[in-house]
Amino acid sequence: MGIANGIRKQADKIRLGERHTSAWARTLQEAAEELPPAPMRRVEKDGLDVSMAWAIIGIFCILGLAAVYMMSLILIPITLAVVVGMILGMAAEKLSKMGVPRLANAAILSSAVALVIVLLINSLAGPMATLANEGPDFIERTTNRVMPYLERIEWLHITPATFQSGPMSINALLENTGNVLHVVTTNLTPALVQGLIFFAALLLFLASRAHLRKTIIMTFRNRPQRLAAIRVINAVEQALGFYFATASMIYIALGVVMTIIAYAGGLSMPVLWGFFAFLSSFVPYLGITMMTFAVAIAGIIAHDGIIIGLIPAAAFFTVHLVMENLIFPAVMGRRLEINPFIVFLAIIFWTWMWGAVGAMLALPLSLIVMTIIDELLIEEKPQPQLPK
Repeated sequence: MGIANGIRKQADKIRLGERHTSAWARTLQEAAEELPPAPMRRVEKDGLDVSMAWAIIGIFCILGLAAVYMMSLILIPITLAVVVGMILGMAAEKLSKMGVPRLANAAILSSAVALVIVLLINSLAGPMATLANEGPDFIERTTNRVMPYLERIEWLHITPATFQSGPMSINALLENTGNVLHVVTTNLTPALVQGLIFFAALLLFLASRAHLRKTIIMTFRNRPQRLAAIRVINAVEQALGFYFATASMIYIALGVVMTIIAYAGGLSMPVLWGFFAFLSSFVPYLGITMMTFAVAIAGIIAHDGIIIGLIPAAAFFTVHLVMENLIFPAVMGRRLEINPFIVFLAIIFWTWMWGAVGAMLALPLSLIVMTIIDELLIEEKPQPQLPK
């Protein structure tokens, strides 16, 4: 075996031109070609080697999660900008086909997003200011209204004195208002920075969208991989655009219905309730749960009878249930089916990582991952043909 390996090495050197060819060299090369291929030795790994490999992978995963958490100030607006840019991909494509330049295209779409955000903030400024001014009275009414129900639960040990003295009293809550305002003002500057990063990233992403697509596709060397990259990118943009365009229309209708329910149910600031219903619907499971509890508490406070107070919450929950289980599947069909358990885990994980913004990003990120897996694992789908 050692002689055969030596012959192969000498033949390789002659083939690469490291030695002058002669009759002996040609004979050696012919002999090397006639030899059987060298057997491949398989390195056996024991349990300790496998454990070390998985431990290294786990360490890198933990370090990656720590980096994502620590860099949330930058990653949150950039991730949100990329997701919003991919959602607007279909609109950008249509504007490009109409002859609009890429930079103008990006400016139009990013300005439209900024205009929608400004209009929402402007419309919510009045109700939020009213809610802040009526905060102490609202807390007092809530305490007086809920106290009879809390006193019936003996293991809570809650009495009227609980809210008259101690950390849960009205005076203590009012004294802590300054601390709350300090926290809000402290977080205001990072929020403004994140907003600027978001709009800058969105504008640049939309402007360089075609170049980024080309760069991603050309990183793969052979034709099948490039075709797969084209298919995955198109599928992700279509899935995000179709889902959020459809969901926005349905949830806008839900917000309008919630505004009518709040107005008819005697709840204050019905427009604010409608906006919260629209916004919370983009967070599956948790959004509808929190919204239903909030409407139930507001209804109990606004009405004397508990049954009448729960009617707005029951109406909202019923309407949302009908839209999610009948209207939404009828419009979406079976195109974008996602495992509910995976979505729930994603919401919990991203809420833990990035808070409320992470909860809203959980669904689009899950949709992106599931679309990529679906496109790469299913081989029966027709493959697009590139021009030769």
